Amino acid sequence: MTDTIHNVTLPVNAIDIQRLLPHRYPFLLVDRVVELEPGKRVLAYKNVSINEPFFQGHFPGNPVMPGVLVVEALAQAGGLLTQLSADPANPQTETFYLVKVDNAKFSRMVSPGDRLELEVELKRRIRNMAQYVGVARVDGEQAACAEILCAAARS
Repeated sequence: MTDTIHNVTLPVNAIDIQRLLPHRYPFLLVDRVVELEPGKRVLAYKNVSINEPFFQGHFPGNPVMPGVLVVEALAQAGGLLTQLSADPANPQTETFYLVKVDNAKFSRMVSPGDRLELEVELKRRIRNMAQYVGVARVDGEQAACAEILCAAARS
């Protein structure tokens, strides 16, 4: 699927995501973008593997993805929404930084073998700030949700 206005071909894979976000392994927490409504909504995935470095200590014998990393994955999906929504004739030169998390709720543990679905909506964009609402799901069941505020800094 191609969004002809923004020249986005879905799915957006991990190689393309690395061109859009400054994060790298082990902190790149989005593997694929499968749905995009530019300026409105994105649906992305994180494939959670037993090889993730955080599972060594969180928790031995009962591996659980840290909730803070689930929220970070939502923030990265929000960054992808912003980057993929940009006008290709005027590419983004900003890097967004997470500055605030509100109303974070954790409903289900995320474990090795899960595919974390990251659905993020842009609530509003004012000057150099973007506010997102995100829901993380596993097998259609909500694992976490949060309101996320990011601020842009020029690169």
